[in-house]
Amino acid sequence: MKRYKLLSLFAVILFTASQTVNAQSITVPDTLDGWKTSWLANLNGAQAAYSNWAAGGVNSLSGNATTVYTSIYRQNKFGYAFRVNLKYGQSKIENEGVRKTDDLILIRNQFTYKISNDGKWAALGGIHIQTQFDDGFEFADNDTDPDVLVSKFLAPLYLIESAGIEYRPAPNLAADLGLGLKQTIVRDTTLADRYGVDAGEKFRSEAGLTFGLSYEKEVATNILYTGSFSSFSNFKLPLSSTDLFWSNELVGQINSIVSASLQFELRYDDDFSNEVQLKQVLSAGVSVSLY
Repeated sequence: MKRYKLLSLFAVILFTASQTVNAQSITVPDTLDGWKTSWLANLNGAQAAYSNWAAGGVNSLSGNATTVYTSIYRQNKFGYAFRVNLKYGQSKIENEGVRKTDDLILIRNQFTYKISNDGKWAALGGIHIQTQFDDGFEFADNDTDPDVLVSKFLAPLYLIESAGIEYRPAPNLAADLGLGLKQTIVRDTTLADRYGVDAGEKFRSEAGLTFGLSYEKEVATNILYTGSFSSFSNFKLPLSSTDLFWSNELVGQINSIVSASLQFELRYDDDFSNEVQLKQVLSAGVSVSLY
């Protein structure tokens, strides 16, 4: 039953992706000659306070910071892209203390070499690193049970190396298929079994098949949609154990410095859980270009 649910979910995602999704590849324009660099930063926040308020309410304060640094290079048929995406957010809710709301360290290196005259097909290689800054907890539903530590800095850390073929029928749409190596690293061995690492060990290596889709589009004036779908299928495990990652983001630029964003992410990784993981973040704040 689990396999059929997963395959159905996979089919739905692929159908949706064929309509509106992006993979996490980075576009290097054909017109570029040399280097191009950008650095963006966002700071979002929200605050609510109540005193003798008839409708009730809970005092809260939250903040979220994001920065994205991108550097791309093109020389004839060869392209290279480097991106660092950092996110961190916390929320303080009355009587519940401070809790993490967002946390990401993502570093992507991507190499392409065009192999067709029309420029739509390219050899593709990539090295990607992902982890988080701070401790993450599974919070108890009551005051008597303890909160459970589920992640921390470099626990886990994912390192993926891949090589394959990319097809880009349009500048904002791409698909890729290839072979990949995935390493899972846990600095704290007490978390090993949560991420498929043998008890007492800090490292696990897998070989498998990688697949990705990417799409980016301005869906309305000053509103940009980007998303990513990628998968990793271990050669030694059944298809039902395929890792799935689907992320979507809408960013609206209200004026030169004020923006709003909506993030939605879905993940499936049965090393961590047999259930689908979901994340949704809605935020507004200041957006500035640092470079």
